[in-house]
Amino acid sequence: MQKYSEKIAGQIKISPSALNIAQKIKNVSAFREKIKESLAESVTRILEVILGGGINLEASDVHIEPQRNQAKIRIRIDGILQDVTILNLKIYQTLLSRIKLLSGIKLNITDRPQNGRFSILVGSPKLAEENPRSYTMEIRVSTLPAEYGESIVLRILNPKTLIGLEALGLSKDLLNIFKKEIKKPNGMIIVTGPTGCGKTTTLYAFLKRIQRPEIKIITIEDPIEYHLKGISQTQVNPEKGYDFASGLKSIMRQDPDVVLVGEIRDLKTGKTALQAALTGHLVFTTLHTNDAAGTIARLTSLGAKPSNIGPAINLVIAQRLVRKACKKCRRLKKILSSELKRFKKELRGLKIAEIPKLTKNLKIPQVKGCKLCNSTGYRGRTGIFEAFLVDDEMEKFILKNPSIAALRKKAIKKGMTTMHQDGLIKVLEGITTIEEVGRVTGE
Repeated sequence: MQKYSEKIAGQIKISPSALNIAQKIKNVSAFREKIKESLAESVTRILEVILGGGINLEASDVHIEPQRNQAKIRIRIDGILQDVTILNLKIYQTLLSRIKLLSGIKLNITDRPQNGRFSILVGSPKLAEENPRSYTMEIRVSTLPAEYGESIVLRILNPKTLIGLEALGLSKDLLNIFKKEIKKPNGMIIVTGPTGCGKTTTLYAFLKRIQRPEIKIITIEDPIEYHLKGISQTQVNPEKGYDFASGLKSIMRQDPDVVLVGEIRDLKTGKTALQAALTGHLVFTTLHTNDAAGTIARLTSLGAKPSNIGPAINLVIAQRLVRKACKKCRRLKKILSSELKRFKKELRGLKIAEIPKLTKNLKIPQVKGCKLCNSTGYRGRTGIFEAFLVDDEMEKFILKNPSIAALRKKAIKKGMTTMHQDGLIKVLEGITTIEEVGRVTGE
């Protein structure tokens, strides 16, 4: 199904010559130069280079932002926006028209937001199995009226970003818990966190893990971001009355074994999802909260009853994404005495096999910056997680309608490793830095 304000339109093929150019783009500086070189060519070629370069740099978004006398191109890599280049307004207008035409949104509407999407064929038109360089991906387009024109954001939905459970960045303890919980025939697993923290990637990793011919899996999403083989995926359409609440009720008549609800936003959706979990279905869903402990309070604030919440939920997960230290330019430095003291204090009491011995000879990553990482010191991202199980003891505790602080304290007492602690463990493992963990967790 198609989102009420979103049009799905054409396909653009990145030509072999443009693909060769894109594959030579290894950093933002090279990207800037290749875009400048393409400006003398057709608008189609310019767009090919922008999209091809963004894909090759593994960017999640391309931003084209009009200003008073020019337009700026920026890309988001590993969650951080970076300036690329400046366009004159004539080229910006031509690009805007081309993007609107491709994504099926109206050219003559400039005073309100519009959404659409188009697909890209990267490489040869042969099947990806025959030619690994060839695959199709979708671009979600958003236009927004701004002071000097329409701001454009191209969201790159690269299927190569879909990964398995083992690649999420989980500790061995959490990985074993996740594997066990997603095998259960009923109950609810909630993944929480802000937009862009990897919740969808985690849920899709769950679906990929459990998908098999014997079970029926149905999803309701807003929008469908990636298409999964063997799974029935539907998309909300509020204009036609198909929202999460009504859609979930319809899905329950389809006799599913597993249901993925893109997000619980209101009481109707929450109640239906909880009832599904209580009546023999395994439900995966997301919620916007700051941490795992905030999930129960959030459901309660929507109007759900603690007497339904506790028995329905199996597992609550919160997550963030931290950038990984660039393997090419990172250096391992000897830990300072003040840092060692901090690690000992913050990791005290944790019984996790992954924690290295905290001694004065320990070394941790320090970033420098090089061409490969666009002088940021970081390349790639991994997850940091916290999670707690709802067992009989926790279920009784939830019935008391505890505060977020009390629930967090209870979960930690029962063995929960916090996201901040998980991040510090990844510092000790040489994956990321203290500064990056602090930036993401705010601690």
